[in-house]
Amino acid sequence: MDSAPYAPLIKEIGRGARGARDLTREQARELFGQLLDGTVPDLERGAILIAMRIKGESLDELLGFVEAMQAGAARVPAPEGPRTVVLPTFNGARKQANLMPLVAMLLAREGIPVLIHGRHDFDSRISPFELFEALGLPVAGDVGEAGQRLAADRLAILPTAAIHPGLDAMMALRPRLGLRNSSHSVAKLLDPLPGRSVRVVAVTHPEYVDSMGTALPILSTGGGRALLMRASEGEAYLHLRRKAHLQGFADGQAIDLNPQSNEDLEWPLSTACEPADNAALIRAILAGAEPLPPRIKDQLAALRRLATA
Repeated sequence: MDSAPYAPLIKEIGRGARGARDLTREQARELFGQLLDGTVPDLERGAILIAMRIKGESLDELLGFVEAMQAGAARVPAPEGPRTVVLPTFNGARKQANLMPLVAMLLAREGIPVLIHGRHDFDSRISPFELFEALGLPVAGDVGEAGQRLAADRLAILPTAAIHPGLDAMMALRPRLGLRNSSHSVAKLLDPLPGRSVRVVAVTHPEYVDSMGTALPILSTGGGRALLMRASEGEAYLHLRRKAHLQGFADGQAIDLNPQSNEDLEWPLSTACEPADNAALIRAILAGAEPLPPRIKDQLAALRRLATA
């Protein structure tokens, strides 16, 4: 493809945080669709991704990006009963045990289906897929198998590449570019079961709490559900010691899902990061041999409400 058409767009978004101009929603949808299709030349693709990283996504850009992503995403068959909770995982354990699988397994035990999707490219973190293996949780090969596992076991794990190869390829650029890009933000909003899901949008930086909190009322219209929360080490479970930040969205309306008592807690943080040790901790909590952290209870209550309402 001729790279010339991208120069005007790069000129608009590449003038720095103060001088850059935002794309319209239509421009953003078309551009992100081309990025996902892999039709943007490497030089222009890198310039666009770095420019957007510096500028940050506007509301219209984020909405346009999500529309382009959803248009190319595969659909996972939704099981009967409660909505399926969608948990993204892109980081893994660093200093403390990863309790995201615990959230998934507890919900599944209650009969609430959970779809985990993700990828891993951090050399400095322990892959969540290694933890799944240590827990004996199989990874589905495609969306059909994932749908079968949701129906039978109420829990399925799927690589993001099986839902959207183009999105996965953009996320895979992080080691090459040295920085995350817009695909990492948009991937948190990926919905493989439109109208039958509860998207868990776990963010780390405060500015993304604001931007996602502005976008989710729009994205949840027409029967959508979502939970916006602060991630723990980038993973979709609440920090065990900090105040809960649980904001629900249903049919375009925001819902405060924070517990009545919402103060910082004194709770021990396990450093069991290695897959075998992490899996042993999760099994002990599931068996009742170790206590269930209060913040995990708070997150479960919020997801239960969104999935069954």
